[in-house]
Amino acid sequence: MRHYLQFKDFRAEEYAYLFERAAIIKKRFKNYEKYQPLADRTLAMIFEKASTRTRVSFEAGMYQMGGSVVHLTTGDSQLGRAEPIEDSARVISRMVDIVMIRTFEQSKIERFAAHSRVPVINGLTNEYHPCQILADLFTFIEQRGMDRRGAVDMDCLKGRVVAWVGDGNNMANTWLQAAEILGFTVHVSTPSGYEIDPQVAGVKNADCYKVFKDPLDACRGADLVTTDVWTSMGYEAENEARRAAFADWCVDAEMMALAKPDALFMHCLPAHRGEEVSAEVIDGPQSVVWDEAENRMHVQKALMEYLLIGRIG
Repeated sequence: MRHYLQFKDFRAEEYAYLFERAAIIKKRFKNYEKYQPLADRTLAMIFEKASTRTRVSFEAGMYQMGGSVVHLTTGDSQLGRAEPIEDSARVISRMVDIVMIRTFEQSKIERFAAHSRVPVINGLTNEYHPCQILADLFTFIEQRGMDRRGAVDMDCLKGRVVAWVGDGNNMANTWLQAAEILGFTVHVSTPSGYEIDPQVAGVKNADCYKVFKDPLDACRGADLVTTDVWTSMGYEAENEARRAAFADWCVDAEMMALAKPDALFMHCLPAHRGEEVSAEVIDGPQSVVWDEAENRMHVQKALMEYLLIGRIG
C-alpha cells in the first residue's frame, strides 16, 4: 500500500508512468471511450478546507473510472467534533478503498495515513499541494513534450526553468520537490518575510532552486512563469498586510516579456486579476490555466488507478 502525501513520495520513473497513464486516460475521455477500472471502489473525500477544483476533479474523475464517492466535511462528520484523527482513520478506511484529504497542517494527514488501511492522497495542506504540481507538470509536458504518437517525453523537463513569483507557500514547496526529482530549476522570488523554507520543502539539493529579490530577474529566461493568490486559505487575517507587501509581485506583461518567447503561464486558481496576475497575462495567449485546471482530473485519475491497481500493462 502506498500513500501520496507529498511530491517526493514518488520517484522520477513513477512520474513518467503516471504522466503516460494520464495522457492515455485523457485521450479516452476526449474520445468518449468508457474506461472504468475502479468499478465497485469507493473514494472518501474529506474537506477541512473547501475547494471547487479539488472536489469536482476527484469526484468526477472517480465516477468516470466507475467508482463511487463519499463526501465528508468537518460540519457533517465527527471530524469536527473532536474525534481523534487516528480513530477517524481506523473507521473510514475500513469502509472505503481510498481517501483524499484537504486540510490544514501536514501532520494531520500524516497521522491519518499512519492509521489508515487504504491509500491516502493529499488534496492540499498548508505545506504541500502535490496533486496541483502533478497537473502543472503534465500540462507543461502536453505543451512541450509529447511526440507525434502522443507519448510522453520526460526529457522535456530536463534543464528547464520555472519562475515562481509570490508567496513561499505550499505550491512553492512542492515545486522545489519536483525540481529536485525531475531535473529542472525553480527561480523563486518572494517579498521579504514570505520566503520559502527549504527545510519545509525537504529538498537536499540546493542547485534545484535559485532565489531572486527582484521578480523580474526570476522571470528572465524562464520556460514557465507561475504564481498563486497572495493570501492562501487560512491566512485571511493577513490580507491587507499581504496586499501591501506583494504589490511588486504581480505577474504582468513586463515579467512575461523577460521569460522565453514561448514561455507558458500557469496559476492553480482561483485567480484575482489585478493582484497576483494581470488580466492580459492570465487571459493571454501564453496562459494555459484552463488546460491546467482540467488536467487535475486526468492526473488524479491516473494517480488513483496507480494506488489502487498498480501498473497497467
